[in-house]
Amino acid sequence: MDKPHAKYDHLIEMCAALAPTPTAVAHPCDASSLQGVIEAAKLGLIAPILVGPIARIKAIAAECGLDVSGFPMVDAPFSTASAAAAVQLVREGKAEALMKGSLHTDELMSAVVHPETGLRTARRVSHCFVMDVPGHEDALIITDAAVNIAPTLAVKADILQNAIDLAHALHLTEVRVAILSAMETVNPKVPSTIEAAALCKMVDRRQITGALVDGPLALDNAINVEAARVKGIDSPVAGRANVLLVPDLEAGNMLAKSLSFLAGADSAGIVLGARVPIILTSRADSVIARLASCAVAALVAQARRENAKTLV
Repeated sequence: MDKPHAKYDHLIEMCAALAPTPTAVAHPCDASSLQGVIEAAKLGLIAPILVGPIARIKAIAAECGLDVSGFPMVDAPFSTASAAAAVQLVREGKAEALMKGSLHTDELMSAVVHPETGLRTARRVSHCFVMDVPGHEDALIITDAAVNIAPTLAVKADILQNAIDLAHALHLTEVRVAILSAMETVNPKVPSTIEAAALCKMVDRRQITGALVDGPLALDNAINVEAARVKGIDSPVAGRANVLLVPDLEAGNMLAKSLSFLAGADSAGIVLGARVPIILTSRADSVIARLASCAVAALVAQARRENAKTLV
């Protein structure tokens, strides 16, 4: 049996040689978000800038016995103002990652996608879970379970490319993407199977690059070699996928939470497609999952720096 959190430990270890990533933390106004920031800073994963009502942040820290005296702070009176100020730090080049504190995800993401003052790029913003599933050999990237509710084919193409880029930032030696549906055959009555086939053709035409991609695949024959063999599926992805692209947010959310609450998996959350990686954490996240989310963001930020150098 694998060591608990071995996959996340590996991600954190990969960041050991990196400088801490300057990270704007939006509205860290509860004990769990402050604790996550402090632990990630101690490990050298992030160099946090706390953005929110400073008096309140200091009061919560004192009440919980947490030391935030060494962190720079930017005063903002309430949650939406904190989100806007944190985004502005990124726009000014003072932060290379954004981290959610105790505000709602939609408050942070509204600031991120604002057409004039946000962090949009030409790529669609999408979410990935990097899941540490006990008994499963590799970490599983699941997308999109938090941002895009009912993605179109065009949106799925961006979601797929975001996930592939993430996998490369995490140094996966071979990226194998399964485009999930309820079945592994193309059925005109099931739109997700048609979109899966179209995405595979987009890969063939190099509209999407960097991975082996197959679909439609049902979950069993995407991640279980024997299930793929019994179904007679001849594919370099079937049974061996390390990235799972789901049909819509509901499917992704249920899959991720099923793994968490039925299989004991931890889930690190990251949003991609913006100017910088965005660390999304939940109050239900374990400490190791929070640290893994910061590690994932640090590796994505490093990959972006390296890509920027090659373009100069």
